Amino acid sequence: MKIIVFGSTGSVGKHVIEQALEKGHEVTAFARNTDKITITHKNLCKVSGDAMNTSSVASVIPDHDAVVCVLGAGRKGEVRARGTQNIIDAMQSHNISRLICQSTLGAGDSHTNLNFFWKYIMFGMLLRPAYADHQLQEQYVQKSGLDWTIVRPGAFTNGELTHEYRHGFSTHDKSAKLKISRSDVADFLLKQLLDKSYLHKTPALSY
Repeated sequence: MKIIVFGSTGSVGKHVIEQALEKGHEVTAFARNTDKITITHKNLCKVSGDAMNTSSVASVIPDHDAVVCVLGAGRKGEVRARGTQNIIDAMQSHNISRLICQSTLGAGDSHTNLNFFWKYIMFGMLLRPAYADHQLQEQYVQKSGLDWTIVRPGAFTNGELTHEYRHGFSTHDKSAKLKISRSDVADFLLKQLLDKSYLHKTPALSY
């Protein structure tokens, strides 16, 4: 499968690229600074561009089978939401339907999965702008008409790839550890490329 990754230099994006290549996919890594992508591979194409620039995104979208969006917050507000809307617009224009988008555990109805610390300290105060960005991003994806899956992982860790994690658990589940390694996030994101079980769904992801 030929996929394009937005947010490819981020902490999760790097794992997505690496694992996708290992699985035999052809990968286009889209980033503002491709020099940060240290991986080299015959099936890897590095493209410089800005997700906030509509024409930049539109020019690179054609001829891909699927899009994996793991955009980070960046230096400006609503980078995830605005960048994702540009991606959606380009996908619609070029008839590309499959979108795998990484959001966060706590967005939407998964807010009930969070403990007091994450509800009121982290997302309620310290990460409030980032949380609002994710909420808006999800709204754009859900209204897109694309074949989307929104993945909601817990807090990232630098742990190893385990392939052993919980996903799709109830919004009333309070037993999740609210954390997961970046490697396992990438693993689950890529599994969605060939699995439609979570089509038009928002699976939570955690240990």
